[in-house]
Amino acid sequence: MRRRTFLKAAAGSAVAARLGSPRGPALAQAPDAARFPDGFLWGCSTSSYQIEGATDADGRGASVWDTFSRTPGKVLNGDTGDTACDHYHRWPEDVALMARAGMRAYRFSVAWPRVLPNGTGPANAAGLDFYDRLVDGLLKAGIEPWPCLYHWDLPQVLQDKGGWTNREIAGWFADYAQVVAGRLGDRVANWVMLNEPSVVAIFGHGMGTHAPGLTGRATCVAALHHQNLAQGAALQALRAAGRGWKLGTVLSLQPVKPVGGLEANRPAAALWDAVWNRSGLDPLFHGRIPELLAADFEPLVKPGDLELIRQPIDFLGINYYSRMHQQPDPGGLFGTGYGPAPEGVKRTGMGWPVEPDGLTEQLLELRDRYGNPPVYLTENGADYYDWIGPEGKAEDGERIFFIRDHLLAGHAAIRQGANLKGWFVWTLLDNFEWAEGYSRRFGLVQVDRQTMARTPKASYHWFADAIRRNGVALA
Repeated sequence: MRRRTFLKAAAGSAVAARLGSPRGPALAQAPDAARFPDGFLWGCSTSSYQIEGATDADGRGASVWDTFSRTPGKVLNGDTGDTACDHYHRWPEDVALMARAGMRAYRFSVAWPRVLPNGTGPANAAGLDFYDRLVDGLLKAGIEPWPCLYHWDLPQVLQDKGGWTNREIAGWFADYAQVVAGRLGDRVANWVMLNEPSVVAIFGHGMGTHAPGLTGRATCVAALHHQNLAQGAALQALRAAGRGWKLGTVLSLQPVKPVGGLEANRPAAALWDAVWNRSGLDPLFHGRIPELLAADFEPLVKPGDLELIRQPIDFLGINYYSRMHQQPDPGGLFGTGYGPAPEGVKRTGMGWPVEPDGLTEQLLELRDRYGNPPVYLTENGADYYDWIGPEGKAEDGERIFFIRDHLLAGHAAIRQGANLKGWFVWTLLDNFEWAEGYSRRFGLVQVDRQTMARTPKASYHWFADAIRRNGVALA
């Protein structure tokens, strides 16, 4: 099952009817708005392989996604990230789009193979130069750079040595983190270690539908544990540098529910919750492996591992899209499988359930179970159809409603004491959507596949107005 279609199995019915497009003035005229705290950070997130392109430029090495996307049948329509959005050459235009919308932060990822083409060893000066230019351009535009050190594009040379199934990768990653931070750390204050390690493990190493295309429960668990080790090693190394950086990581967190609320489905929901959510949260915050996975991890965990993983963090990034609804499935990776969402739940263009209240639930759980750390919503968005309207504008009203309702859900959590500090919408540009290629659109901005021309959508203008007001209309 592909990453961006994994919730489609929970859909169970057709996509909701197309909606209208609320415009900025409607928000401006609204008498009541949910205002966010002063200092709330507004921005967007992207990832290197999805937007940069230039995969053979300036000494960049191959990544696992270069290899995977060229493997017949792995990516829809045979699409690759070779060009993507050509952000490598057009980044000034993209920074200008963020600035015009009033965004004050940008979570981008650094391409490991662009910086270290051989995975380890000497750095590629041209690769670091690109991120130098990007960081300087962001700062000039008044936008905080939030680099993420790993968003799935592992150097292929390291995969050839076992990649995330090789315990040595913890040291490789820590060394790479120090190279990047050593170059950019005089201007970058906030550092993200990993993006969604559970997704990398489950879809890339368990189900085989993402790079590097490995399968099996044991391989999945090895990738989970070694990513946790790498994260801990990098956090430790960057903290020891004594530069006063704010350090954190990003987890995909999706509350898991038993299908139909049935008791018979609760064990499956609890197990999948352990795999998807607790495998990242519990070692990081509590220094322990989830009990339901203890037997799986036992052969991998060595003395000192959990102490290394349990590093202090200054913030936690969470990516939220929807709840997950689970039931027993003997053919599933862990004996569980996706089932239908509750009847009447709306769905995105991909069939994902739209459940904003699940975000409130997740933020309150972090408050109650994990010490209420400073949290940034580092991904939230949806695939919806958009079109050019009679006025020549790109219309995507459903995306506006999706973002609006999730912002209100985050605001509800803040009112109840959740420590939500900022919001990074996913994503700026329609991009390479992993195994779905270019068939899916998550961006606030259209990208013409032939010309690379950028066209802001209605959602871009709406989000800009929400940022300007630091609030969201209640009606």
